[in-house]
Amino acid sequence: MFSVIVVGNPANTNCLTASKSAPSIPKENFSCLTRLDHNRAKSQIALKLGVTADDVKNVIIWGNHSSTQYPDVNHAKVKLQGKEVGVYEALKDDSWLKGEFITTVQQRGAAVIKARKLSSAMSAAKAISDHVRDIWFGTPEGEFVSMGVISDGNSYGIPDDLLYSFPVVIKNKTWKFVEGLPINDFSREKMDLTAKELAEEKETAFEFLSSA
Repeated sequence: MFSVIVVGNPANTNCLTASKSAPSIPKENFSCLTRLDHNRAKSQIALKLGVTADDVKNVIIWGNHSSTQYPDVNHAKVKLQGKEVGVYEALKDDSWLKGEFITTVQQRGAAVIKARKLSSAMSAAKAISDHVRDIWFGTPEGEFVSMGVISDGNSYGIPDDLLYSFPVVIKNKTWKFVEGLPINDFSREKMDLTAKELAEEKETAFEFLSSA
């Protein structure tokens, strides 16, 4: 299997552009990295609950690898005292989950650069290795991960022909959308906002390419 993974920003739109520029390669073989955001979301939940990041699963990054991304823990689980519970139930802090948690994950990259005057290179390298490992070996049973993939045929109302981060499961080196997750009004608004940004980015990029 030939797989193309795009990391350089704007990662989603760069990945879509790469796919359009190489039509002989199936669109499904292109993905972009939102695993760094996914890992950051897991870490924020783990820190808040005093557990390890490995105890948190099924967080979702929807949309663009930008400050409009939507870190969603409505379907996430955490292992507490040997038992799996929903993150919302475990934390009992809706205002943090709908406020500071989201903005912290959205702006974490900028905060690291501001503090270090350098990007989070090791965290990004770890996220790339996680992304590649899951493509190669598959996702564990009962777990899904976030990955920027082509939006064609999704069941979440995201327009086709965008490179959008979705929850996916991977088996036999093939990813599939996680289907049937209920989406509340808060999530719907955030998911549509980041899709709108991606549609605008796509239009700008393709206008530039067509005039070049």
